Amino acid sequence: MTVTFTINGQSRSVEAPPMARLLDVLRHNLGLTGTKEGCGEGECGACSVIVNGALVNSCLIPAAQAEGAVICTVEGLGSEGELHPIQQSFLKHGGAQCGICTPGMMMAAAHLLAREPHPTLPQIQEALAGNLCRCTGYQKIFDAVRLAYKKVDEESSSEQEVNTPASKP
Repeated sequence: MTVTFTINGQSRSVEAPPMARLLDVLRHNLGLTGTKEGCGEGECGACSVIVNGALVNSCLIPAAQAEGAVICTVEGLGSEGELHPIQQSFLKHGGAQCGICTPGMMMAAAHLLAREPHPTLPQIQEALAGNLCRCTGYQKIFDAVRLAYKKVDEESSSEQEVNTPASKP
């Protein structure tokens, strides 16, 4: 079947079996390999993407269900060669180790920051609870999320000072 959706701001159509996993369509049909497969059962969050504003495990979503959807993957977080503040913060503050969980963690964090620009530590912990990291403790990840929202605040303040609207997602 042909599945048409908007991915990272671009309208795309792909041929895929209706029950193919969205994860496989992203990685194999579209070459968006940032989304990782961890468990294949919706338990680890490595394959997290945002579909129609909701954080979902792409390993559980059939391709047919993505018809007409608006999807954002880790590749779509940044813009014009610039990393999203959450990506910058993970890089700067050591929020990534082996890289398998990192894209899903970033998507969960970006989803949180879009809803709650000033999250508390318990809110960060809850938002990332569906994402498992098997090779590190979570403190650096939590710190990266906390420091990312501070960066978003700084950028917003700078943009307001020169009377330009905030353009970050």
